[in-house]
Amino acid sequence: MSGVRGAKTFCLEHEQLVIGTCTVLAFLAIWEGIARSGIVNPLFISSPARVAQTGYRLFAEGEIWNDLKVSGIEFIAGYFLAAAVAVPLGLAVGWYKRLYYLLSPFLDTLNAVPRVTLLPVIIIWFGIGIASKIAVVFLGAVIPMLINTYSGVKTNEQLYLRVARSLGASELKIFRSIVLPGTVPFIFTGLKYGAGLALLGVVVGELYAATAGIGHFIAIAGSTFQTDKVFAGVLIVMFTGLLATGLLNRLERRFEAWRPKVGSAS
Repeated sequence: MSGVRGAKTFCLEHEQLVIGTCTVLAFLAIWEGIARSGIVNPLFISSPARVAQTGYRLFAEGEIWNDLKVSGIEFIAGYFLAAAVAVPLGLAVGWYKRLYYLLSPFLDTLNAVPRVTLLPVIIIWFGIGIASKIAVVFLGAVIPMLINTYSGVKTNEQLYLRVARSLGASELKIFRSIVLPGTVPFIFTGLKYGAGLALLGVVVGELYAATAGIGHFIAIAGSTFQTDKVFAGVLIVMFTGLLATGLLNRLERRFEAWRPKVGSAS
């Protein structure tokens, strides 16, 4: 009985995890059943068991490692370069009104135009090597990071700002003590959104023109009807995105205590 009560308590405390896990397992079971039943040609759908076997073989035999290395370099370099540019610039654009007036035409244009359409030009400028993919990743991630950071600065509680100014606080002190901490949730929202677009940039760039990388791997597998490899590559990209989001969520929680609390201004 104690085991049953313990399991029930665990389910109640981790309800989202339990329900989500059951949903995924049910989906995989249905997928496996459809694949084994022969209703759909395995060439088009594969199956979870075959995808798992293919994924294991890819890692065990080392076939995928070079592609992962190339894509990892492109993702890390492009993403961190985008964050290094977007976060400080977003803070500055949000804080200095005239700087926003100066840059807003370019920001609005880049936000409206899908960055993928610039791929041909980027390939012409940088070639089909890693540099062009880093540029694609950078362009994909930098705008959402910047816009979210800018929005965070503009939505800071005006009450805090008025109280701080009435107490004679300098603009630098206000920015460091109120604006920057209050913008943290928006910064991390932009970082998480940017991570997804950065991964998209890696895959799309490699699908378009590349000699290595996970996108190139998926493209070759798809053109040769190796459905198992295609799904394995897609799962690798998916797990990378989940891992990046999980790490950013953990990092965000470390900044929770830094944010200004309601009522602290009084």
